Amino acid sequence: MDSMISYTRPDGKTVQGYLAKAEQQIGSLVVLQEWWGLNDQIRGVADRAAKAGFTVLVPDLYRGKFTVEAEEAHHLMTSLDFADTASQDVRGAVQFLAKLGGKVGVTGFCMGGALTILSLTTVAEVAAGVVWYGLPPLEDVDASKIKVPMMAHWATQDQLFPIASVDTLEDKLHCAKVRLESHRYLAHHAFANETAQGSGRNPAMQYDAAWAQMAWDRTMRFFGTHLA
Repeated sequence: MDSMISYTRPDGKTVQGYLAKAEQQIGSLVVLQEWWGLNDQIRGVADRAAKAGFTVLVPDLYRGKFTVEAEEAHHLMTSLDFADTASQDVRGAVQFLAKLGGKVGVTGFCMGGALTILSLTTVAEVAAGVVWYGLPPLEDVDASKIKVPMMAHWATQDQLFPIASVDTLEDKLHCAKVRLESHRYLAHHAFANETAQGSGRNPAMQYDAAWAQMAWDRTMRFFGTHLA
C-alpha cells in the first residue's frame, strides 16, 4: 500500500511524505529525492524498494513543489536549508518509521545523496546509509560522527560531483574509520535514474541500465544485511 502521509519533525512541525509499505518487512528506508522534488520517478524507487521488503518514506522536502527544469531545480535546491533538512525532516522521517518497528536506513540520490551523508552525521536513530552520486561541501562533513555502515555509488564521468571530490571525501571517511563500502562505475551523473537520457535539458545526466541494476542489487543486499 502506498499513500501520502503526514509526520512530525523533532521540532513539532509537520511534513508530508510518500509512504510505500512492504508486505513482509525486512526493515525501513527513508529515500531522499534528487533536486527535481517528490516526483513520479522517486515514488517509483520507493515502490520498488517496498516490493523488495522495505517500508519506505520519501519526505516532501520541497513542500509540494517539483520540476523538470534544471534551472528551477537548482533554485529549489539552493533554497533548501540542508542542516535543518537533515536534522529535522530526515530525522522525523526516521523516527516515524522506527515506531513501525525494525531498523531504519537512509538512502538518497544526487541532492539526496548529499543529504544522506549529512543525515549519517546528525541522525542518531539511523542504522545504515547508502549514497548515490551526491556529496555536500566537504567542510560540512564531520566524518567522526558517522558510526554506522555506509555504502556509496559514484560515477567516474560525473560532471556535477567530480571524482576528485569523492577521493577527498573518502580520505576523510577512512581517517575516521567509517565502515565504508564504496563502488565506482564508468557512468555519468544520475546513472540510476531511468528518466535521465543524456540529451536536451540535462546533457550531464545519463541513465545506464546495467550499472543501475548492479548498484541497486548491492544496495538491497547491504540494507538486507544491516537492517534485518
